[in-house]
Amino acid sequence: MKPKKQFGQNFLMNKNVVGRMVVAAEIKAGETVLEIGPGKGVLTEALLLGGAKVFAVEKDRDLISGLKEKFAKEIKNKKLTLIQGDVRDISLSRYKLRASGYKLVANIPYYITGEILRTSLENKIYPSKMVLMVQKEVARRIMARDGKESILAVSIKAYGKPSIITYVGRGNFNPVPNVDSAIIKIDCISKDFFKGFSPKSTSPEDDVDRANNPPEADYFSEKRFFEILKTGFSHKRKFLSSNLSKMTPSSKLKTIFSEIGLSNKIRPENLTILDWKNLILGLK
Repeated sequence: MKPKKQFGQNFLMNKNVVGRMVVAAEIKAGETVLEIGPGKGVLTEALLLGGAKVFAVEKDRDLISGLKEKFAKEIKNKKLTLIQGDVRDISLSRYKLRASGYKLVANIPYYITGEILRTSLENKIYPSKMVLMVQKEVARRIMARDGKESILAVSIKAYGKPSIITYVGRGNFNPVPNVDSAIIKIDCISKDFFKGFSPKSTSPEDDVDRANNPPEADYFSEKRFFEILKTGFSHKRKFLSSNLSKMTPSSKLKTIFSEIGLSNKIRPENLTILDWKNLILGLK
């Protein structure tokens, strides 16, 4: 079947690369995996061989029939559930998936990479781990390989620990894309960042106590986090304090920056994820 451009189809053909994805996902027998865009089933087959129970969401109706034929036995044995549709419209609760109760492993269409990352991490039913094929430059931006954080990188690091598993040349796909790719892993996914504690404490024991029993003042919403993050990155060439002055008086910002050890001339790409946390707690 000829790949369809409207679905961003670039089928991964190299089984060795597929194997790297499965190993990175640390698949164990009986685990649940959500796969987006199974295509011709190369990755699906490897996940099933690893013992996973797979929910595969495929938008292209023409591919569904081939997948049904190829995996008839696995479908009958309920090892594989094929779902025809756009993953962005699928209710995970309908398939009894639960928060941190499944892994997301996929060669996703590159044109929806950002949206998949955002919606999967923000979802109440979020995965415990993600292993995705993405564009090489996107992977490098997530890891801030140029030494500068991006809004994408900070957003992901608020939920988990990203890493690059390996780079993948464009020749491993059919049709051959115009870009090279990379396998990324996002591990230890949780919402703990948003109920964390300020490190402005007096002792390590105090840190532990606040982590286990955080006071209400230490909580902040995901919505508030992204409001501040987007405002902070609204003009990259401006200082962070200048960008944030749109929502907070400069005098207050100066005090907060001093308390958490940030220069008034720091730019948003130079903050660590811990800096952002302290800043948001200070802006409450």
